[in-house]
Amino acid sequence: MPIQDHAMHSRRMLIWMYDIDTQRLAHPLPRTAFTIGRLHCIRVQQLATMKDAKTPAFKVYTSAGALHRCLAVAFSLFIIAIMLYQSHKYGLALLALLTASDCAPTERDVTKANAEAAYKALQGWYNQSTGLWIPSTGWWNSANCMTVVTELAAVDKNVQDSVQKILSNTYTKAQQYNLQMMKESGAQSRNYLPQTYYSSFEPYIPDSMLKAHGQPRMKATGGFLNDYYDDEGWWALGWIAAYDLTKDNQYLSQAQTIFADMNKVFGKTNCSKNSVATGGIWWDKPHTYVNAIANELHLSVAASLANRVKGGNTNYLAIAKQQWSWFQGTGMINSDFTINDGLDQQTCKNNQGTVWSYNQGVILGGLTELSKATGDKALITTAQKIADAAIAKLAPTGILTDPCEPTCGADGAQFKGVFVRNLQILQKASPQTRYAKFLDANADSIWRNDRNDRNQLSVRWTGPFVAPANASTQSSALDALVASLAT
Repeated sequence: MPIQDHAMHSRRMLIWMYDIDTQRLAHPLPRTAFTIGRLHCIRVQQLATMKDAKTPAFKVYTSAGALHRCLAVAFSLFIIAIMLYQSHKYGLALLALLTASDCAPTERDVTKANAEAAYKALQGWYNQSTGLWIPSTGWWNSANCMTVVTELAAVDKNVQDSVQKILSNTYTKAQQYNLQMMKESGAQSRNYLPQTYYSSFEPYIPDSMLKAHGQPRMKATGGFLNDYYDDEGWWALGWIAAYDLTKDNQYLSQAQTIFADMNKVFGKTNCSKNSVATGGIWWDKPHTYVNAIANELHLSVAASLANRVKGGNTNYLAIAKQQWSWFQGTGMINSDFTINDGLDQQTCKNNQGTVWSYNQGVILGGLTELSKATGDKALITTAQKIADAAIAKLAPTGILTDPCEPTCGADGAQFKGVFVRNLQILQKASPQTRYAKFLDANADSIWRNDRNDRNQLSVRWTGPFVAPANASTQSSALDALVASLAT
C-alpha cells in the first residue's frame, strides 16, 4: 500500500492521549502519525483490521519525563510497524517506522553545561574579599546573585562544592562589609523604578552600572541589616535557600534574625489598617513609602520560616496569614490581577505605579509557601491567576520583558529573574504545561539571542545582547536557565 494512501486506513488505529494539565483523555485521533507534545501516557488499541497480526491490544504508560515519553511512543510504533508488515500493509509499516524515528527525544537547548558556563561568567564579578558581587552590582542584587547560584547547586551537583564555599565566604565577609547605600523609589518620575546610589569608596564604579553618591561612606551596621526592609528580605530569602541546600542551621538562624528586624514595623505604617486586616511594613526605615515588594518579601519570608523552623510554625504562620489578608485589602492587586508598585502615601490607595516583573514574582513564592504551611490550595489558584496575568502583560510574545528595557540600571535589570525563580517555585508545587513551556522558551531565547562570546547575558532576553553586562543582568538571566532546568 503506498504511503500516501495511509489516511484512508488511519481509522483502523485509535490513539488515546492523556493531558497532564486537564487530567482527561483527549478524543481519539484517527491518524497514525502524531505529535507527542507533553503527553503523560499513550494507549494504542488494536481494532478489527489488525486482527491478522494475532497480537493482543497493549498499553504503554510512560513517566513524566520527555525522554521516557518519546521512547515509549517510539517503541509502540515500532511494534505496530512489525504487526503491519506481517499483515502485508507495507506502506503503513514504513510510515510507523518513520514516525517512530521522528519521536526520538530532542536535545534541550539549555543544558546544565550552559548554566555552568553562565555561572562561571557570573563568578568573574565575585569579590572574594567582600563576599559580594560588588562593584559590578549592589547589596540587594548580591543577595539575588547568591540565591541563584544556590538554586543552581540544588539542580546541578557539579557546582555544589564551589557554591557551598561561596555561601560560607559570603556569610562571613559580607556582613562585615555591609555596603551602605541611599535609594530613591522613583516616585518623582511616576514609574517607581528604584535607583540605588552608592557611597564613593570603591575606586571605580561604571556609570552605566551604578550611580556614585557624593557623600562619604556611612558607617556599616554589620550583619545583613540596613535601612531598607526590602533589602533585608532578599537576604533572608537567600539564607533560607542556603539552608535548604546545606541544612546548615546558621543560615536559617540568620534569616530569622533578619525577619525579626523586618517585623518590628509590621502593622505600624500609616496604611496598616484597611477593611480586611491590619498589617504591612514600610519600604525603608525613614518611613517614606509602603510598597508591594517589601510587603511581598515579608510575607514570603514569614511563610518560608513557618515551613522550616521547628516549633515556630504558629507565630510565623499567623504573621504570614495576617500579612496576606492585609495585602489583599490594599488594592495593590488591580482589576487585571497584576500588582502595581505600592500605595499613595496620602490616600493609602493603589498608586497605579508601573507593573514590574519582580512585584508579580515574589508573591508567587510567598503564596506557594503559605499554601504549603496551611494546606489551602486556593492560594495556589490565586498565585496562578497572578502569574497568568503577569505573563499576558509582560510577555506578549512569550519572552519576559520589563518596561525599562534596555536601560533598567542596576536595580531594574534584576527584576525578571525574580519572576521566573518564583514561577518555578509555583510550578514545582502545581505543575502546568504552560509554565514549563514559558520557562523553557525564556531560557532558550536568552542562550540563543542574549549572550556574547564570553557567555555573559544581558538585560534583554529577547535579544540582541545589550552591552555592558554585569552581575545583575547575569544573575537575573541565570535565574531563567536554572528555572528551566528545575522544571
